[in-house]
This record gives sequence, C-alpha cells and structure tokens, in this order.
Amino acid sequence: MTTVLVADDQALLRAGLRRLIESEPDLEVVAEASDGADAVAASRVHCPDVALLDIRMPRMDGIEATRQIVAASATRVVLLTLFDLDEYVYDGLRAGATGFLLKDSPPEQLLAAIRAATAGDALIEPRITRRLLDEFVGQRTEPVDVPGIGLLTDREREVWTHLAAGRSNAEIAAELYLGEATVKTHVGNLFAKLQARDRVQAVVLAYEAGIVRPGAPPSL
Repeated sequence: MTTVLVADDQALLRAGLRRLIESEPDLEVVAEASDGADAVAASRVHCPDVALLDIRMPRMDGIEATRQIVAASATRVVLLTLFDLDEYVYDGLRAGATGFLLKDSPPEQLLAAIRAATAGDALIEPRITRRLLDEFVGQRTEPVDVPGIGLLTDREREVWTHLAAGRSNAEIAAELYLGEATVKTHVGNLFAKLQARDRVQAVVLAYEAGIVRPGAPPSL
C-alpha cells in the first residue's frame, strides 16, 4: 500500500484528490493539510511515501514545506501547480521535489505519477524540465559550484550531459554505443556523487553547473 499526503488550501480540491487516490486499491491517503506548515507536521507523524503539495499555500508555501519534508524523511514530494511555467516550480525542484503536476492533469496521470514516485522514478518528463530551466535558470549569469562534480569520470559527465538533454537511458545507450545496464550504472554513480535524488535533480544541477546552458544544445 502506497501512503499519500495531500496538501492544498482548497478543501474541495483536497476532497477530490482523496476520492481519486482512494479509488485505487493500492493507494491510501493518510493525511490532509491546508497549508505547508500543517503538511510538514503531518509528514512527521504519518511518514507518507508521497506528498502532493500545492506550491502556493498560506502560512508556509509548498517550496519551504518541500525543503523541510525532504530534509527530514524519505518522502517523495510532487508539487501541484496551475501553470506549467509557474515561476516557483524551479525553486521547488531545487528544494528537493521529485517533480510537478498541473492541477488539471488527467486523473490517470496523477495516479501514474504517485506510483512512479514510489518506484523512485522522476515525475517530470525531462524535456518539460528543460523548458522550465531554460525559462528561469537563464536569469543566472554565473555557474554554481556543484559539490561532487570533480568526482565524476569523463564517461559519467558525458552521460550526465545526455541525461540533462532529456534522453532516456535507452537513448543514451544508443548514442554512446553502451549497454543500457552500463548506462544505468553510470547514472546511479553520478547520482551518488552529486547527491542527486533522481533524474530531475540531476538536470537541475546540470543547469546550475553550466553543463547545459539555457536556450542552447548541451555541449559534450
């Protein structure tokens, strides 16, 4: 059974999400919250597998709630937003969220996202992530010093660049003439060295480090 926390300041939306989630035999909503502070408190009590958090909530927004939940537990956070280019989405991803969903996403997409989070998969299709980062990281002029980058091998950096361009493991394997299992090993190693939770976090770090620059194809 996958346990879920739902946090949104709109009671009707919370109720709708609960009904949808609990219509599935393998999913259970263990707590609801109307703001970020309550979401953090509920996550400490219930330790849900996945937390669905609205980005914009009173008292404490979803970004700060994400930061606190991720720092204190293994709960995977998915942000909910009305806009696919919400200016706060990037900050939420940087705070440790696995990804984000639009509030008007089809029900089956939300359910699939919860299950993907439980399996440790990224919840944002990488090309959408890139569009977000092109929009908001482009405001920065200097790369950020990313801890662990000096530990990467040349091959791991190459895999990282392809990953940040939105390619799947299979696509990277074909491009680099490697076995898919080998690529998976390289991806796991770079996650460990960069302390990235998942592919989304690795993409964020690639932008911050200047490995990928907004509006330009990745350089190898």
